[in-house]
Amino acid sequence: MTTNPVLKPGERIDDLQRNGRVIIQNPARFCFGIDAVLLSGFAHVKRGETVIDLGSGNGILPILLEAKNDGKSFTGLEIQPENVDMARRSVKINGTERISFIEGDIKEASQIFGRGRTDVVVSNPPYMKAGSGVKNTADAKMIARHEILVSLDELVRETAALLKDGGRCYYVHRPFRLVDIFSKMRENKVEPKRLRLVYPQIDKEPVLALIEGRKNGGDELKVEKPLILYKSDGTYSDEMRENYGF
Repeated sequence: MTTNPVLKPGERIDDLQRNGRVIIQNPARFCFGIDAVLLSGFAHVKRGETVIDLGSGNGILPILLEAKNDGKSFTGLEIQPENVDMARRSVKINGTERISFIEGDIKEASQIFGRGRTDVVVSNPPYMKAGSGVKNTADAKMIARHEILVSLDELVRETAALLKDGGRCYYVHRPFRLVDIFSKMRENKVEPKRLRLVYPQIDKEPVLALIEGRKNGGDELKVEKPLILYKSDGTYSDEMRENYGF
């Protein structure tokens, strides 16, 4: 780990408990949640593969994926310059050369990186459609939660354009958007291949959906066993403790 860069007002350094990796965060902007951690465990990255994260925020997914996998490169695309700056300083602290961040628009991702050149695309996109409840379209938290700067349609379109034939994508989203997600994926020739629903407790409704798609893949979807976050006493489940380090 290299010398820490100067933190800006409101920032802190958090230990990710994974291979010594840390990340700079600013709670006033947005801090990563459990959804990003779960997606980093659901995604499979093979040795030598290239990974692009669409909408990186402060860089959590590339940093976690690099810590867990032997991929060749992990590149984050993020439109907000403050987030890109934070993510790049996190990379400097961690001292890794496999991670990089580019400031740019998801809607132009295939122009930035080139079409059909990427093995894996990951994304923890905004879950909510931009509607009347969105008051400040420049607010960082609003941008992270609502489809203000990119729609689901545009995200899947650019995913498909980036992927090599047979390449894979991994999303985390809300279950109530599954019909929209699957229809957009199939429309863009990215076939849903794996689905795992995440439940807060065994007797509750699912709160997250982990999705894998394959460019020009066959039409067979595997629904995996549920992932339960907490036991009835409110402590993390055994799988969460064993596989995710909680």
